[in-house]
Amino acid sequence: MSKALIKFIRLSPTKARLIAREIQGMNAELAMASLKFMPNKGAKYIANAISSAVSNGSFEPNEVIVKSCRVDAGSVLKRFRARARGSASRIRKPTSHIFVEVEKLEEKKDETKKSNKSTKTAKVKKEN
Repeated sequence: MSKALIKFIRLSPTKARLIAREIQGMNAELAMASLKFMPNKGAKYIANAISSAVSNGSFEPNEVIVKSCRVDAGSVLKRFRARARGSASRIRKPTSHIFVEVEKLEEKKDETKKSNKSTKTAKVKKEN
C-alpha cells in the first residue's frame, strides 16, 4: 500500500469530495482515464494524487486499486469586499488536502481462502 498527499489546493473540499467518491475502489488506470475526461477542476488534482501514489509504491497503474480517496478541509483564506455605505462583506476562499491510498490487487489469495472454506465444509458433511 502506498500513499500520496497534496496539500493547500485552492478548491472547495465539498466540490472535491464529489469526485473522490466516484473513484474509490476503482482500478488506478481506469480511475485516471475517467478523471481525464471530467470537466471539474478537482479531477486534475485527484488524478495527479493517484499517479503520485502509484509511483510512490513503484507499482504499475493496472495492478493497483484506489483503496481510499479522502478530501479534508484546509485553511481558509479570508478576504473582504467593500459594500455600500462603508460596510464590508467577508469572502471565504477555502483550501483542501487530498489524501489517496492505493493497494495492490491480490485476487489469488482471496480465491484460495474461498476454496479452503468450501473444502472444510465438504469434509464436515462427509464425516456426518
